[in-house]
Parts: sequence; structure tokens; C-alpha cells
Amino acid sequence: MTAVTPSPASAATGAVVVRHARVTDMPRVQKIINYFADRDEMLHRSLNELYEHVRDFIVAEVDGEVQACAAVQVTWDDLAELKCVAVAPEAHGRGLGRLVIDRCLDEARDLGLRRVFALTYKPEFFAKFGFEVIDRTMLPHKVWGECIKCHKFPNCNEIAMMHFIGRGGPSDS
Repeated sequence: MTAVTPSPASAATGAVVVRHARVTDMPRVQKIINYFADRDEMLHRSLNELYEHVRDFIVAEVDGEVQACAAVQVTWDDLAELKCVAVAPEAHGRGLGRLVIDRCLDEARDLGLRRVFALTYKPEFFAKFGFEVIDRTMLPHKVWGECIKCHKFPNCNEIAMMHFIGRGGPSDS
């Protein structure tokens, strides 16, 4: 568990804690994710899926309530996916997304990974973290196992992006 100095916008609401998710966080994580999924901005996640991947999640809480989440899921010996990045609507603009993404990228680096990809509808957001748009064919076939189950497959318009760890991007200090 890491206490973080809150940004001026979040200082008024209390301390921010960035930590690994707990099983008890998953209903709140699902609520945040599915809020955006209902608006077609990301994919819905079942509680079952979230429980199965609880160890991949980082959350940011403010005053004891989870307000942001992200997960880093290892897919190969040098590759992971950054997924389920979401900030509760009432907590936007407080830097919580940056906190959970930076922590996920730190974890990927600590694991010895060289690349982290994201599939997103918001490429401009991920570009702030050093992600670059890539051709989907650069991703291994294993990645598409989850996509086949999606109601948008094969007409998905998510954009593939890659963060190359060690290139000196904003999250690579």
C-alpha cells in the first residue's frame, strides 16, 4: 500500500492510496468499468472475470473508496496488456488515472517486461504515457482469444498501442 501526495484537486477530498486490489474491491471496480462500458467506451467485465484477475489490478482509493483501477496482465515473456483503466466519473481530473497507470507500468518493469500494450478507444489518453499506435498484427495471436468472445468481434475499432519500457517515455523514469 502506497500513500500518495494528492494533487490540489484531490486534496480537498482526502488522502489518495494506491495499492493492489483486494477481492472486496471487485464489485466497485466492476461498477466503475461498466459505467464506461455502458457508454461503449470500454468492454464490460463480469465479476467472475474480475475475481479471476484480482491479482493483476491496481486501485486508487480516496477516503477509503476505490475511485480508479487498472490492470497489467502478463501475456508473454516480454509482453503484458494494460487493461481495465477507468476512473469513477466523480473523480475525474484528480490524476488518479495517472497514478494507477504509472504503478502498472512500474510493475511491468519490475517483472522484466519490455513491452506493454493497450487496446483503446482513447489513444490520445494513452499517448500521454508514452504509448504509440501500432499495427494490430504486431500483437501475438494469443491476445485475440479474449477478442473472439467480444460482441464487437470482428468489427472492433479499438486502437492497438504499445509502450516500450526503457525508451525514456513519461512513465519510464
